[in-house]
Amino acid sequence: MEMEEKRSKKNALLLKLFLSTLYISSLTFGGGFVIVTFMKRKFVDELHWIDEEEMLDLVALAQSSPGAIAVNAAILVGWRICGFAGMVTAVLGTVLPPLVILSVISFFYTAFASNIYVALVLNGMQAGVAAVIMDVVCDLGNNVVKEKSPLGIGIMAVSFAAVFLFNVNVIYIILIAGVIGAVKAFRIYRKGKKA
Repeated sequence: MEMEEKRSKKNALLLKLFLSTLYISSLTFGGGFVIVTFMKRKFVDELHWIDEEEMLDLVALAQSSPGAIAVNAAILVGWRICGFAGMVTAVLGTVLPPLVILSVISFFYTAFASNIYVALVLNGMQAGVAAVIMDVVCDLGNNVVKEKSPLGIGIMAVSFAAVFLFNVNVIYIILIAGVIGAVKAFRIYRKGKKA
């Protein structure tokens, strides 16, 4: 009886995860950072399945891994929430809407490409996407500042300057920040062993 109840709860959790990622992916236009914003709102703010710091870590991992950031984030969030089954469920919910939408668009591509109204809608959506991405940047940057870590604030400021002023490739910044984070973690680990 207890096993049946656990299975029922897990199935309900998986269904909620699938419907959440399906909903987010269906109504999100503009790429990975936009979907990450909605994932944060759903899984951190609304459902409280993940805390903000962990979501920030998952976003960093998703961005630094090869592949689409939305799928990478779905893999990590799904795994965190419900293991392998959660990962598969979240990925299905995330990739299904774009797959269907792109299939329809590719079928009617010539009609969409020459339609002035579609072009105007897409132009309007670009402004909305920029605003959503700016919201993510402010939200995540604010979390770094709240930690009051000089290293974190320094990495954020130098990374921004490197990209904005010197047009440094983001891959190099991610790799360097990852090395700095690994060195910091190693030092903390060594201090803990000595104590």
